[in-house]
Amino acid sequence: MSLKEKLNVVEENICRACQRAGRDRKDVTLIAVSKTKPVWMLKEVYDLGICQFGENKVQELMDKYSVLPPDINWHMIGHLQRNKVKYIIDKAALIHSVDSLRLADMIEAEAAKRQITVNVLLEVNIAREETKYGLMPEEVIRTAESFANYKNICVQGLMTIAPFVENPEENRVHFANLHKLSVDIAKKNIDNVYMSVLSMGMTNDYEVAIEEGATHVRVGTGIFGERVYKSI
Repeated sequence: MSLKEKLNVVEENICRACQRAGRDRKDVTLIAVSKTKPVWMLKEVYDLGICQFGENKVQELMDKYSVLPPDINWHMIGHLQRNKVKYIIDKAALIHSVDSLRLADMIEAEAAKRQITVNVLLEVNIAREETKYGLMPEEVIRTAESFANYKNICVQGLMTIAPFVENPEENRVHFANLHKLSVDIAKKNIDNVYMSVLSMGMTNDYEVAIEEGATHVRVGTGIFGERVYKSI
């Protein structure tokens, strides 16, 4: 299938999931996860109307940022090392992967230097997987409360990377739990902390995620095909 055909399938799936959940399609943002993909593919998808792209690596985001249209919103969805923050602080529209206050401190410091406010999500290891980054569920509320002290960071919501499973229904409980956690945090009315974004669901399970309240879904393989890794 062409990129256009794949994108059409994803769009149809999103629309059906919204219908099943009684949600408005406008309430779900599709992020095209473009990691390892060449610029020409991103340009083709951009020309089809997508302007939200997700990258895992800082260098790759920087390289693509410099050559693609300026109205693209770049999402940093991979693990972010503190020493790389300064490179993407003014390029990423949303950093999805804030998983510690040490990282938040670095973002705050770099944002203050540039006199900007940075939008972030707290990454939650909702399934408690040993191989995944993210805050444990019981840590999230306490961590969120600490953001009331920051002046240059705004927490827009939560993100999780659910387990890779054959049957996407197995992840429904994790998506439901993340949604519940966001509701609990919203009730606390913490300064600088909003729960308008729930970034959850990938190619394998984004329909279930939408049914459980996802506002942002991250789809890579479903749009671009299998990843291509450079050989060393």
